Amino acid sequence: MTLPVDVLRSAGLKPGDIVRIDALGPGEVALIRVPDVLATFAGSLRGVYPPGYLDDLRREWG
Repeated sequence: MTLPVDVLRSAGLKPGDIVRIDALGPGEVALIRVPDVLATFAGSLRGVYPPGYLDDLRREWG
């Protein structure tokens, strides 16, 4: 399926966005952007480990 660029832009969709496609009826579909769960929670655990702890742990691996 090819979608016009101006339609994607007006919908706020960008290359790489993950979308869900729902059938609305005969000949009709809806594209719904799926939230990026990783991006939503990335960095949310700041301050859990003391400074340098994770770097020390990574050094032990290799």
